[in-house]
Amino acid sequence: MAVEIPYRRELEFSYGELIQVAPGIRRIIAENPSPFTLYGTGTYVLGSGAVAVIDPGPADPTHIQALIDGLGDERISHILVTHTHMDHSPGAELLAQHTDASTYAFGPHGAGKLEEGVPVEEGGDMEFEPDHEVRHGDVIEGGDWSAECVYTPGHTSNHMCFQLREQRALFTGDHVMGWSTSIISPPDGDMLAYMDSLHLLLERDDAIYWPTHGPCIDDTQTHVRAFIEHRKERERQIIDCVEQGIHRIKEMVPRMYVGTPEFMYPAAARSVLAAVECLVARGDLLTDTDISLDAEYHPGASADA
Repeated sequence: MAVEIPYRRELEFSYGELIQVAPGIRRIIAENPSPFTLYGTGTYVLGSGAVAVIDPGPADPTHIQALIDGLGDERISHILVTHTHMDHSPGAELLAQHTDASTYAFGPHGAGKLEEGVPVEEGGDMEFEPDHEVRHGDVIEGGDWSAECVYTPGHTSNHMCFQLREQRALFTGDHVMGWSTSIISPPDGDMLAYMDSLHLLLERDDAIYWPTHGPCIDDTQTHVRAFIEHRKERERQIIDCVEQGIHRIKEMVPRMYVGTPEFMYPAAARSVLAAVECLVARGDLLTDTDISLDAEYHPGASADA
């Protein structure tokens, strides 16, 4: 039986409007809808007076101007970035034209892999360099708000969530979303790290999640457990494919992603590749070549046990 993920996609909003979504939390959504962003990038504002901005979004002057207009006389004191995909961090450079606020993030694109000697191909915001690099457990203090840094690599190696401690509200970026699972694309994306990051959330007491895309998630533990089981189901599907004589990822994807539009297959293949890396590392799959989209995979000793 397929894992039931309690998806949530409905959201009432108007582009260009900064609205209160919870005590101490406001959001404005950029007009960059797509199959990867749902309605667009949700930029969050924490506190009042001297505020923090989370994920300024794409390099869209209209979005940044709407944010500035919505804040009026309030001052941006901090800019927090969950990760460096092009729909999350490039807006920080445009925002710098309106504020001298410092940026806070784990590091530049690929930071969590580059320090391990793993090269990361271009594709993210290669221009972004945070003013302050933060680590797991760090606390950023503002006027009437404080944010705890929660390091959650997997979707990207520099992915950082932030908890508004006054509300126990976790801003989850693309790590956990209500409307979709996250794409894990090696080498910067890492399924082993992603699964560890999901388990990390199960150890926490966050009351609510605010993803950068889509609506909030209020049943946090149920949602995370469903995500974990979904990834385990994908692993079982891969092993089933290999045991049935389907040895290449390209042929696995249509069988695993029934109902998914074909234009999404390349992204799906990247997530399958990430899962295959885990299976090979555990000995559940074998390959005679380097792990890649084009390699052939065969059952391993662990899968037969």
